[in-house]
Amino acid sequence: MKKIKVLIVDDSALIRKLLSEIIGSQPDMEAIGSAPDPLVAREMIRELNPDVLTLDVEMPKMDGLDFLEKLMRLRPMPVVMVSTLTEKGSDVTFRALELGAVDFVSKPKIDLATGLKEYGDEIANKIRIAKSAKLKRHAPMPVTKSVSADAVLPAVSNRIASTEKLIIVGASTGGTEAIKDFLIRMPPDSPGILVTQHMPEGFTKSFANRLNSLCKISVVEAQGGERVLPGHAFIAPGHSHLLLKRSGANYMTELNQGELVSRHRPSVDVLFRSAANCAGKNAIGVILTGMGKDGAAGMLEMRKAGAYNFAQDEASCVVFGMPKEAIAAGGVNDIVSLRDMAKSVLSKVSSMGSHGNRI
Repeated sequence: MKKIKVLIVDDSALIRKLLSEIIGSQPDMEAIGSAPDPLVAREMIRELNPDVLTLDVEMPKMDGLDFLEKLMRLRPMPVVMVSTLTEKGSDVTFRALELGAVDFVSKPKIDLATGLKEYGDEIANKIRIAKSAKLKRHAPMPVTKSVSADAVLPAVSNRIASTEKLIIVGASTGGTEAIKDFLIRMPPDSPGILVTQHMPEGFTKSFANRLNSLCKISVVEAQGGERVLPGHAFIAPGHSHLLLKRSGANYMTELNQGELVSRHRPSVDVLFRSAANCAGKNAIGVILTGMGKDGAAGMLEMRKAGAYNFAQDEASCVVFGMPKEAIAAGGVNDIVSLRDMAKSVLSKVSSMGSHGNRI
């Protein structure tokens, strides 16, 4: 078996040592070298031709983002960012994902050596996913409230439908950019939106704030107990499952810190099942790029309850795992590209009458 060749780039000698040990303990990968800064890394990439790069966010001599931008332009390759759990660290991490990094893993704040060893399986899995991920050349969008007229779609033509319908979204690897692309096109009167993206605690709030700065709709990290209204999107926090609940005539958010479901918390399956139970034919499901099968069973329940569901197509996915599993399970009505997803969903909303989906 040919092993995945991994090059580690980090200014911390301890992190380089720990990552080398974690990678070296995996039967299907090897750490072929480590570099303390991007200038050394540049020469090692030329000499060693790694399959995957792990890259620290903040480093001396050359900023990690500057290096990543040059790398993805001149020698595109799978990159997993190693990020700190801070507000500044999370902002830089999302910028790295915009530039083309496949995924990130967060450094534990306390007891670094023990923490990283505990994260060994997660790190190894993300390296495996990165090796098989589809690389995309990105044209990063500036973080600003001004959204081009071309990006935002027209208002929903059926206002009754936009009030009664809900859009329920799930994603994982590659999902931060896919969700951004989807939400940035939503008009201010779009149906209420609930989103579960696999992401650790400490990053989801920054993710929601970043989306809010880009979108015409309001985007927040869900707190639980909020009324789900048109023009508002709620992101599942990294510490809890996000569920849809009914309170009289109103749809509400609910948080639950129960057990992992499909190996995740927040779990897409949990969100989708709650939508099946509470919204039925008033829900529109969307499953985007991601590894694994989280969401497949829940999306099938949504379809059986009368929801109309969309899956992102393989060509536009970074990783086709989650959409592929949902399609195979029979929970998907329509498969569309990421570029056309928002338009397709809103078209479906506009075509729905006040009595919901009749398909």
